[in-house]
Amino acid sequence: MRLLSILCTILLAGPVLAQDIETGRGHYLEHCAACHGLDIDGKGPMAGVMIIKPKDLTVLQAENGDVFPLERVIKRIDGRDPLVAHGSPMPVYGHFFEGGAAAMKTQSGQPIMTSRAIADLVAYLQEAQQ
Repeated sequence: MRLLSILCTILLAGPVLAQDIETGRGHYLEHCAACHGLDIDGKGPMAGVMIIKPKDLTVLQAENGDVFPLERVIKRIDGRDPLVAHGSPMPVYGHFFEGGAAAMKTQSGQPIMTSRAIADLVAYLQEAQQ
């Protein structure tokens, strides 16, 4: 029991796995750009047919008091905070982003668990903020 407690403490308090921004960019281009656009500005080729227009993802931080809304973005992508876009909850590619656990730290320092693919994708989105 003590060993389990120590392992949990290390996992939650220790450094998070480094995210791969280039892998995240690849995930974005393959699964998100059709709606959010190559420039991440919400003007992808599918945007015109969507009921709820895609968000300009380059201004997430600016619209949130200069703090990237990490938890909200992760939960939006993985489906814990669903958004009904073209008739179904986002994400369209949610099944792709499952598997391979990773932790990211929120602004308050609290870890949030997600998949490795989502961690890479979110790292790319953080890098793209204006």
